Amino acid sequence: MHWSRWGDPDHTTALPDGAHDLMALAFGEIRPRESVALDAVQLPTDEVPADARAALAAIVGPGHVSQADSDRIHHTRGKSTPDLLAARDGDFGDAPDLVVEPADGDEVVGVLRACAAHRVAVVPYGGGTSVVGGLVADRGDLTGIVSLDLRRLDRLVEVDEVSMTATLQAGLLGPQAEALLAEHGITLGHYPQSFEFASIGGFAATRSSGHSSSGYGRFDDMVIGLTVATAGGTWQVGRAPASAAGPDLRQLVLGSEGTFGVITDVTVMVRRIPTERVYETWRWASFADGATAMRTLVQDDLNPTVLRLSDETETAINLSDPSAIGISDAGGVQMVCGYEGTPARVARMRSEVTDVLTGLGGELAGAQGGEAWASGRFSAPYLRDALLDEGVLVETLETATSWSNLSALYDAVKSAIADAAGAQGVDPLVLCHISHVYRAGASLYFTVAVREADDGAAQWAPIKQAAGDAIRDAGGTITHHHAVGRDHKPWLADEIGAPGVAALRAVKQALDPEGILNPGVLIP
Repeated sequence: MHWSRWGDPDHTTALPDGAHDLMALAFGEIRPRESVALDAVQLPTDEVPADARAALAAIVGPGHVSQADSDRIHHTRGKSTPDLLAARDGDFGDAPDLVVEPADGDEVVGVLRACAAHRVAVVPYGGGTSVVGGLVADRGDLTGIVSLDLRRLDRLVEVDEVSMTATLQAGLLGPQAEALLAEHGITLGHYPQSFEFASIGGFAATRSSGHSSSGYGRFDDMVIGLTVATAGGTWQVGRAPASAAGPDLRQLVLGSEGTFGVITDVTVMVRRIPTERVYETWRWASFADGATAMRTLVQDDLNPTVLRLSDETETAINLSDPSAIGISDAGGVQMVCGYEGTPARVARMRSEVTDVLTGLGGELAGAQGGEAWASGRFSAPYLRDALLDEGVLVETLETATSWSNLSALYDAVKSAIADAAGAQGVDPLVLCHISHVYRAGASLYFTVAVREADDGAAQWAPIKQAAGDAIRDAGGTITHHHAVGRDHKPWLADEIGAPGVAALRAVKQALDPEGILNPGVLIP
């Protein structure tokens, strides 16, 4: 990806005219933000001892151990807005000392053993898409930091077409994995917003959830087994779709963010590639009405493949079509329903869902908005870059709760964001949508935009703090699918309790006694 922006370096998004009008209305006068040039970036000195570097080169080959400035820059931090702001300011103080590229699981084990022996931190690196500080290690008393890039672990290991499972190496990016699976007529159906650049190992390590979670489930729902490299050797986790052989140890690895071991391959459930895809939109009088409709569908076991509801503000700004951002006066809120499968299954799903939604007062708006959403669903991070260029600070946060608590949590978070931003003398634009639903509850995904001050990261910190506190106090989870990283650690202990913290620390001690794996991430 681009060293200081999101995604493809050749893909930039210019703001449509409607967006400029919206910015003027929402933020008043703004100042374009300048960024440093790549050749002006200064990196800290590589600290890895020579004997450790030699040991790593002996394991993976000298050509796969890099201390080149470009490699170190591209492996610094993730892609949260604070990460991007630091990069645009030329701050690469968190750069790893070396980038190491193993070829297989055995080499990963070898790297971990060498780093443990030489007290070098290891940060597993898939696609670099973390938005919660998941790629920044604490140096502490360690002798250096290695970014362990898994890009060479890029094979489809096995397909079981009877059981409909596939084993994928962890370094495969989303599009690579789907291309390999497509050769067998199968798909994962996992499409988070980071899909184009995130990796299979990253999906598992962060409990990723994709746009099609209503129909396909979260990534952790798909996982049958994992292979994990530790300094103590290779660990095979999970051997059947379900088991009563004690606690499910897969759950220690899923969401562990590279702190217990390095995922080297994942066995997942797959499906046949759908022969038909249809996306359409519905209108509701209010966000509450749309949420009731979503709950009714999922509790009646009617799950469209995609089910997404924007609140009044997000609907008015027309985020379903990033090429035409502007202010709509249509009123109400918009829901996207997507159906995938055989033509017969799609027709049946649409008919059943239509009957329910019509009976609840929904109005079918047609396919145009749904198709626009589907074609632009990976574009929002590029739009964030364009807004940052103009001097508008944009960041996201997400949570989840029960249906009965959804409205209270929504109100609490919006109020907290407004108060924290207001204390800085700025009025925030706060948008929200629901895109992941369950029988018992749903997620809330907020986008926050404010006029950027002189120090955007310092400006965002109290807003994030207020939102996190509101989530905790209102009974939501601090993260639904972005993971914990470093950014959510301040709230994790409250959520899991003292016994939970003790359990995580005990697992860390058992699997990573030298404390080299992603130190400072996840574990309170």
